[in-house]
Amino acid sequence: MLVIVTENVPPRVRGRLGLWLVEVRAGVYVGDVSRRVRDMIWNNLEEGLEEGNVVMAWTSNNESGFDFMTLGANRRIPVEMDGIKLVSFLPEGGATPEEYPF
Repeated sequence: MLVIVTENVPPRVRGRLGLWLVEVRAGVYVGDVSRRVRDMIWNNLEEGLEEGNVVMAWTSNNESGFDFMTLGANRRIPVEMDGIKLVSFLPEGGATPEEYPF
């Protein structure tokens, strides 16, 4: 299972995601694709993101049962602790992940 949540992405990116996945709510896409297709979708997101942000989560064979990646500016950033990926919140006010390396 693959889930992608987009915010403020260009319409062409949303249209392209609709080719491979089902949009169950505005900006929320789900599907069951191979790793190769998932990587291709991620590359398309990187190329067309512009000002938006994206989180992509998929089932994985690890402790939590899933993995995820983020792209674009967002207060929520992935942080790995003891082999488990968690989400950390950056302080409000325009802080960047580079300013708070965990």
